Amino acid sequence: MKKNLLWLMAIISFWSCSPSEQELLDEGIKMMETEQYDKAIEFFDRTIEKNPANTTALNAKGVALFQQSKFDEAIASFSASIDVDSTSYKPYFNRGNAYLEKKSYKEALLDYNTANGLDPKQNDIYYNRGLALLALEQYEDAIFDFDVALQSDPNNALAQFNKAKAQLGNNDPVSAINSLINTVNLDKQNGAAYYLLGVTQMSAFGQKEDGCANLKLALSLGYAEAKTWIDDFCKE
Repeated sequence: MKKNLLWLMAIISFWSCSPSEQELLDEGIKMMETEQYDKAIEFFDRTIEKNPANTTALNAKGVALFQQSKFDEAIASFSASIDVDSTSYKPYFNRGNAYLEKKSYKEALLDYNTANGLDPKQNDIYYNRGLALLALEQYEDAIFDFDVALQSDPNNALAQFNKAKAQLGNNDPVSAINSLINTVNLDKQNGAAYYLLGVTQMSAFGQKEDGCANLKLALSLGYAEAKTWIDDFCKE
């Protein structure tokens, strides 16, 4: 009976204790790991209530909102984190990603530039900034960033593919062909890459046989735009 009473008292004591700021933050991160984003946000909000200057919680809340495609709310949370501490690259990078999703490419580029200045060793910054530069038609700068990304990860098929698009925008089909071949060698399910490879082979080099073969591969992978080219140029 005495043991039961002590056990009951221990439970009452535990639940009467308010969880600490760190415990709330840790629980939110656990919820993030299991993709329970609403619950994660609840824990991050409770953390922020205890300490409005907890930049980790502000940034993590932004990530949870981003994962729910609530980009404007995510941007507000990342901005709040930056207002408290502007020395970490993470909220700038994350806010840049949210702007990128909103197709606000100039704003994304500014944030990526700041993140890069704070930590130039972060490879993801170069790839994502390359995407923003590509969208802004700043092709030479985009190619540079994709090259930097590929130096540390040569098997990044998407970096090869987007580099090819930048090279085509920069009127360099020869280099683009090489990048597209690298892309499909790395990712044989990329219908868009086979399509762009086939179109470039036919339009820039008159390579009808190879071009048609790649267009047919693109169509077989579900890239429907290839059908128009096949119908127009690949009929016997």
